[in-house]
Amino acid sequence: MQTTTGKIINQLRLDERIEQLSRIGRIVETGVCRLALTQEDMEGIIQVRLWMEEAGLMTRLDPFGNLIGRLEGTDSSLPILMIGSHIDSQPYGGRYDGAIGVLGALEAVQCLMEQGIRPRMPIEVIAFCDEEGSRFNKGLFGSRGITGQLEEGELERQDKNGVTRREALEAFGCAPEKFAEAIYPAGSIGSYLELHIEQGPVLESLDSPVGLVTGISGPLWLTVTMKGMAGHAGSVPMGMRNDALVGSAKVIAAFDDMVREEPEAPTVGTVGSLRVFPDSRNIIPEEVSFTVDLRDMEMERRNRLEGRLMSLLDDVSSKYGLTYSLTEDTNSEPRYCAERIKNAIRSSAEEIGLPLPELMSGPFHDALALSYVCDYGMIFVRSKDGISHHPSEYSSSEDIALGTEVLYRTIRQMCIPEISSIGTDV
Repeated sequence: MQTTTGKIINQLRLDERIEQLSRIGRIVETGVCRLALTQEDMEGIIQVRLWMEEAGLMTRLDPFGNLIGRLEGTDSSLPILMIGSHIDSQPYGGRYDGAIGVLGALEAVQCLMEQGIRPRMPIEVIAFCDEEGSRFNKGLFGSRGITGQLEEGELERQDKNGVTRREALEAFGCAPEKFAEAIYPAGSIGSYLELHIEQGPVLESLDSPVGLVTGISGPLWLTVTMKGMAGHAGSVPMGMRNDALVGSAKVIAAFDDMVREEPEAPTVGTVGSLRVFPDSRNIIPEEVSFTVDLRDMEMERRNRLEGRLMSLLDDVSSKYGLTYSLTEDTNSEPRYCAERIKNAIRSSAEEIGLPLPELMSGPFHDALALSYVCDYGMIFVRSKDGISHHPSEYSSSEDIALGTEVLYRTIRQMCIPEISSIGTDV
């Protein structure tokens, strides 16, 4: 059992908010389905906005669908200290992914106010829109939006029901024509902090409740479409088939073998979604689309694997009489956390006697988008059995409270040279 001292954040309040938010979009006993820009997402936004306003923050919902709560500093011209994460979920997700980052940020800033500390710089607590990317197959939408990183055609991306992102935003009460007004000017965000569950097994293996993130691996997302020829499953001889599913299966299996070749490397590769047309028991598949998710901390190795995947697609297509096309949905290099922020997080953990192991993040987060416009830092909270994106995802109340305490003390420390204390010494 880890011994710590001097906890200031209100753990009971944080627990209650996490539990209450998890009821919105709840599936099975502990799961959540709160897809971006849906009714469930709006209900979550309304609830979190209410808590922000009760805490004394000024709130707004921007054109990208981001919920922002602002605490003014004594000098509003200074670059913003931004803190947050997201509340949208995977279709079969858990109650902690993203949510603890938003609610932990709110708790930390609320404690700052309750301790009588008014920072000189403005602080913004933000719940970013569509971090997950599960509905429109392109994540980090809100964080890329405010930093001017959206790509052509993103508003016309469709979900599985044919609803475009533009239509979903407009139904959410957002105005895409006002995007330009909502982009933060260069230099206006000074630092970004994010608290998040680890979503992996490292902290648990070290028996550590909280960890310091040193960087985020670079994700490459592709969508591959392989085309052959449909035919009757009973009458076309095996040697005369152009089976798009068999070809896709060969590529997928070989890709999995490729990314396993260096067991000690942080390389990971996943095919997580597959569509078959015409999708009938007795018809040879004519067209198959599948996603590729390739991540690594070393761009040279990732680029090498991407090249091998392209060669593999050429070879398999030639062998099975297929054609293929692909789209690049996401492509980012690894991004490393700022040393000055890591130092602030380290010393904040030391204040409460909390050892802080350091680890990389395989999953990407909104911090990845923010890293292109400002320094960033991240704090991880231990995940039971390393499970995430699943209803059994779990982080204990005590671990979340410790992570939030470190976040609070980091915010306070980053404000120390530029604060005025109102009635309370901390």
